[in-house]
Amino acid sequence: MKETKGIHELYDELGEEASAIVWRNTPSPLSRRGFLSRSALGAMAAAIGGRIVFGDRFPSGLIPAALAQTVEPFKIEGKDGLTILNDRPVNAETPAHLLDDAITPASRLFVRNNGHPPVLDSIDVEKWTLEIAGPGVDKPTTFTLADLKKKFENVTRQILIECGGNGRSEFSPPASGNQWTIGAVGCPTWTGVRMRDVLKACGVNDKAIYTAYYGKDTHLSGDPQKDPISRGVPIAKALDEDSLIAWAMNGKDIPWMNGHPLRLITGGFPASTSGKWIHKLLVRDQVHDGAKMTGTSYRVPKHPVAPGTKVPEKDMVIIEAMPVKSLLTYPKSGIETPAAKTFSCRGHAWAGENKVTEVHTSIDFGSTWQKATLQAPANRFAWQHWKQDAIKFPEIGYYEVWVRATDDKGNCQPMILPGWNPKGYLNNACHRIAVQAI
Repeated sequence: MKETKGIHELYDELGEEASAIVWRNTPSPLSRRGFLSRSALGAMAAAIGGRIVFGDRFPSGLIPAALAQTVEPFKIEGKDGLTILNDRPVNAETPAHLLDDAITPASRLFVRNNGHPPVLDSIDVEKWTLEIAGPGVDKPTTFTLADLKKKFENVTRQILIECGGNGRSEFSPPASGNQWTIGAVGCPTWTGVRMRDVLKACGVNDKAIYTAYYGKDTHLSGDPQKDPISRGVPIAKALDEDSLIAWAMNGKDIPWMNGHPLRLITGGFPASTSGKWIHKLLVRDQVHDGAKMTGTSYRVPKHPVAPGTKVPEKDMVIIEAMPVKSLLTYPKSGIETPAAKTFSCRGHAWAGENKVTEVHTSIDFGSTWQKATLQAPANRFAWQHWKQDAIKFPEIGYYEVWVRATDDKGNCQPMILPGWNPKGYLNNACHRIAVQAI
C-alpha cells in the first residue's frame, strides 16, 4: 500500500478531485475523517494504488483510512511513539497499533495537560500531602503519602482512562481544542487506596454533594491564582469502591506527565475527572464550579442540535459516564495481505460504566457484520479484548476493516459520528483500518 501522503501532496497528485476533501486547520496533516464525494472515489483509488472493493457502499462523508492515517512520531521522555498535538501545554496521543498490549505500558499512555506540570525536581514524595476538607466532611484531615499507604487498604485495579475529547478531530464543523484522533485512551493498572475509605475516615456528612480536586499544575498564564483545571464528581461516584487515589501505575511510580506522585482514578468517567498531581480534595455542598466545570467544558447538549449550533449553557449537561467504544489495534492500518488467506485482527472494547457484550467487524463498510470473540474484563472498568480470526476477502483490492461494540444496555457504536456538540466530546464512531488484499 502506498505510504500515507500529506494533504498538499494529495492536491498535487489528484488536482481538482482533491477539492472533495475538506480538512481542518489543525496540527494533523489530514484528519482521520473528512468529506469525500462518491465521484472522487476513483481518484482516491488511484492514490491508494488499487480498486476499492465494495466502493459502492463507501459512506458519503469519509475519506479512505489509508489516506487519513498519520505516521509522524513524537518523543517525550519516558514515552514511546506518541504523536504530539500541542506543546503548550504538552498533549500527545498514542497511535492505535501501539495500544495493542492487554495492559497499557507507561511508555504508551497518552498525555493530557491543561497547564504546566509541577517541575519534576520540585516534587518531594516524602513531603507530599493530600488535604481533605470542605463542608461535606466533619473531620478535615491532611495525609502524607505514607499515611495513605499505611492507614488504608492498598488495592490494585486495571482501569481505563479516556479523554472526553478523544475523537474530536472528526467533528464538522470543527470543535476547538486538541484534535485527538483515537489515541487519548489507555488501560494500565493503578495502585492506591479507595477514595471512599479516605473520605469516610474524614466523616462524610449529609451536605456532601460533589468533590473538587486541586493539583500542583500551574496555569499557562503563570498566574498562581488561576487553576488550569479543577473538576470533580458526584459524591456517589467518589464513594464508588473502584474510585481510587493512586500513587503507582503498573507497579511503579506514576510517570511524571501522568500525575506523579498522586492522582485520582474515576473509572468510566472522562479522564478529566481523574485529577493529577493532587494535593487537595474538597467535598462540597454543591456541584463544583471550578476551572473546566462551567460553560461548554466537558458538557454536551441535553438534546440533539444541528452542527454549528450555539448552545446556551442552561441547555448543556455535565458529561458523566463515557459511551461504548472499540479500537482495532492489530494489525496496523495500511497492511497488505494475501487475498487467499484468512485475515485475523484484534483490539479492545469498553463501555464507560457498562459492560461490552458483543463486538462485530465489517469489511463492506457496515453492510454486513461478523461477530468477534470477546473476553471478559480483568475487573470492572477495564477494557475487554476481542479477536476476529475469520475474515475472508473475496477478491484482490482495497478494503477497510471496521469494528463496532455493543454494551449490556443495548447501546451500539454509530458507524460514522454521533450527535455534534460544540466541544467535540464523546465521539464513539467505529474505528477502521485500511487493508490491501493482494
